[in-house]
Amino acid sequence: MAKIDTQLREIADMSRTNLQHRWAKLTGRPVPRLSVSMLRLALGYEVQVKAMGGRSRAVRERLEGSGGARPRVTPLTPGMRLVREWHGTVHVVTIDETGAPLWNGRSWKSLSEIARTITGTRWSGPAFFGLRQRKAAA
Repeated sequence: MAKIDTQLREIADMSRTNLQHRWAKLTGRPVPRLSVSMLRLALGYEVQVKAMGGRSRAVRERLEGSGGARPRVTPLTPGMRLVREWHGTVHVVTIDETGAPLWNGRSWKSLSEIARTITGTRWSGPAFFGLRQRKAAA
């Protein structure tokens, strides 16, 4: 612990140039574009992570955004109506009794096919229509 405390005190007095050199040497990653005070905090954090054995898997996953949770997709049920506004136009998709999506008077293979037609780009249909949500991390 004394070694960590010494390193943290050194970081508190370093110039921007020295902070950048220390960051590159310690992490092997490009120096982030931060203010000097934020770079000090980030470097101090990295020093502690290295000394304490690194981040746990749960922490890494949470920092990467997923928290380990898989997306939950709301199932399509007959009679369901999905409404999405895109560039000022409201699009309504209805799920028929066989589970097929109906839009603009015709049956489609998938919600993704409809989303691509509406946007002109590749979209996940469930994501476009708001059916895909991340579970809260436990």
